[in-house]
Amino acid sequence: MHYYLKTVKKNYSSLPEPLKCTGSMDTRELRFSRAMAFAIDEINNSSDLLPGVTLGYKIHDSCSSPPMAVQSAFQFTNDPLSMYKNTKVCSQSGRVLAVIGDSGSTQSISISRIIGPFDIPQVSPFATCACLSDKTQYPTFFRTIPSDHFQALALAKLVKHFGWSWIGTVQSNSDYGNNGMASFLRAAQKEGICVEYSESITRYDPQNKIQQVAEVIRRSTARVVVAFTAPGDLWVLLEELTLHPSPPRQWIGSEAWVTHPEVLRFRLCEGAIGFAIPQSKIPGFREYLLDLSPAKVAASHVLSEFWEGAFNCLLEKPGRVCDGTEDLQKLQNSFTDTSQLRITNMVYKAVYAIAHAIHYLLCKKINSKIQCDKFLTIEPVQVLDQLKRVNFSRNGYHVSFDANGDPVAFYELINWKGNENGGLEFVTVGHYDESLSPGQKFNIEREISWADGGIQVPVSVCSDSCPPGTRKVLQKGKPVCCYDCVPCAEGETSNTTDSSDCSLCPKEFWPNAEKTICIPKLVEFLSFHEVLGIILAAFSIAGACLTIITAIVLFKHRFTPVVKANNSELSFLLLFSLTLCFLCSLTFIGRPSDWSCMLRHTAFGITFVLCISCVLGKTIVVLMAFKATIPGSNVVKWFGSKQQRMTVVSFTFVQVLICIIWLVLKPPFSIRNLTTYNEKIILECALGSALGFWAVLGYVGLLAVFCFVLAVLARKLPDNFNEAKLITFSMLIFCAVWITFIPAYTSSPGKFTVAVEVFAILASSFGLIFCIFFPKCFIILFRPEKNTKKHLMGKR
Repeated sequence: MHYYLKTVKKNYSSLPEPLKCTGSMDTRELRFSRAMAFAIDEINNSSDLLPGVTLGYKIHDSCSSPPMAVQSAFQFTNDPLSMYKNTKVCSQSGRVLAVIGDSGSTQSISISRIIGPFDIPQVSPFATCACLSDKTQYPTFFRTIPSDHFQALALAKLVKHFGWSWIGTVQSNSDYGNNGMASFLRAAQKEGICVEYSESITRYDPQNKIQQVAEVIRRSTARVVVAFTAPGDLWVLLEELTLHPSPPRQWIGSEAWVTHPEVLRFRLCEGAIGFAIPQSKIPGFREYLLDLSPAKVAASHVLSEFWEGAFNCLLEKPGRVCDGTEDLQKLQNSFTDTSQLRITNMVYKAVYAIAHAIHYLLCKKINSKIQCDKFLTIEPVQVLDQLKRVNFSRNGYHVSFDANGDPVAFYELINWKGNENGGLEFVTVGHYDESLSPGQKFNIEREISWADGGIQVPVSVCSDSCPPGTRKVLQKGKPVCCYDCVPCAEGETSNTTDSSDCSLCPKEFWPNAEKTICIPKLVEFLSFHEVLGIILAAFSIAGACLTIITAIVLFKHRFTPVVKANNSELSFLLLFSLTLCFLCSLTFIGRPSDWSCMLRHTAFGITFVLCISCVLGKTIVVLMAFKATIPGSNVVKWFGSKQQRMTVVSFTFVQVLICIIWLVLKPPFSIRNLTTYNEKIILECALGSALGFWAVLGYVGLLAVFCFVLAVLARKLPDNFNEAKLITFSMLIFCAVWITFIPAYTSSPGKFTVAVEVFAILASSFGLIFCIFFPKCFIILFRPEKNTKKHLMGKR
């Protein structure tokens, strides 16, 4: 398949043997040389390009070997006549004006370093190393094939396009492979692609090294392998992989091997994709290849070797002599196959590029006719200067060079698909055009067949994509493509796949259950439309109604001993205040506003003080009534009806004064509480001044304790119906409710703070009405026989 450089041992006591090529001939390289000869013949017979001027050439075989390439390059810089001493020369005396080649990047680098100082231009049809674009090192180098810099960018975009973030790479250990892979890795890093392993090989590596690389591929978790290799280097690796096949790998190929017919026989590469030089047609070239007679073949050593190898005969004895019946038309090999002219066209364009450069120097258009001065002596540096300016099209293919000596990058996307014969074939499924805008460079036009034979894109990732609502956390010691998916923290969202961070929601927003978007927080308050609000409102209205019914009952029986004996005036005032207490609890239910916040706290404070003041007045009346029964006592005149009213008004006025000061200095107001709950907003009333609130509540508590103490003192007075005992129980309940209210109020969150306060109001109000008025109503309605003065005044 390839030529190999023969290894020569040196003993330093004699001249070394000449370098020789061993191995089989590469028929593709032979076709390249025939393409060069064909192009020069076309130019020499052209009336438009260099008319009357004949171009000469000499072909050297580098055997894909840098030493052989260097040996040939030195011949270009020596006395030109020594190269052509047996050849008829004309005005240029065999001067080397330009060099076409080499096919390999390493060989081209070697040649360029030698002929560069002599300003001899070099045009390569197949050396793609991006390093050759450096004009400071290779000022005379040009090429008709795109630089690997563009191919590396295209390959990285290809891998990114299919969502492969976890790949393995293999490259030839040469200038082509190492520089090409370095360019690809830089581009892949920018695209967020991670590399699990990166191995280098050559066809000359020992078998254990090839086995080691193959084992790395077999054990890897990456399902995609990017191979930037020469065909011969990849060949030995694929042979090793074939011995012990691993799960299907998706191969991504560089242009050097992805259209090489010899590699196509490896079934494990089925579904491979990669970029290749576009197919082309060269009119008349196939006929030129097949137009080989035994005489033409015998005149060329290279053609003779090809002929003898292709037909298994010898042009000269001994052995089976070729009898002249050999027919190239019937020969099926890569030499005669012109269906995949790719690099061959690059050779063709290189020849025409040099011819146009020489044409610009020798020829001018005079009277619509092109005339060339074939006796004009030109120097290689002049050809070099004109090569920078060439701009033409041939057979529909454009030829020009940029400032780095590179053409515009254009690739075909090749896919290896199975055919009807059970083999593989190259199919063009898309294109990449570097001259287009970024969004239009890469275009897939046909369905791709993948490594597993299906049409679903294979998956090759280190970690599955993190869904929205999560963020990526890198795994320690692993590449950035290996990560864990962690749910966003409270109050944070991510709305994209593979988000590296979560964003905090605004204050009045909260994530949905999936943590993908921020939605407005739920607004919560004690509403009339919810169960808790409805229950409290119902008890509040029921309590008010019960109080009114009690007042009606007492009013209808106001002249009975039970009502008259218990200070009916204070009783009705107490029932009025209790009604207000029940109704003021409704102000705590519903959406808070500044006005409702001020109303609820002041109404609560004033009505309860009014209520406790009435109870306190009734308690004092009981005590005064007992003192009045003592002979010589005249305390009744000191606590008559007028004094009772003044007592209630005075105690209530103090609370009114406290409320006014509170409202003037720092009144309660409505707020949106964003801190109690993260996921919702609590509409509630801020106290404004905590001192004002606790002053109001403390004053109520002070009166209740004072009333309780007095009631306790009067509980054993010797009346048959002693109201002091009832007041004692009611105050006991009242104090118990409000003592437990304090810790419950301070610890209850959100709307439950309001519910606790409403519950305390209702519980204490019900306690008062049941303890003080239920026994009276019970006697009036169900025990009328006890509703007599005699019974009330009876002794125990």
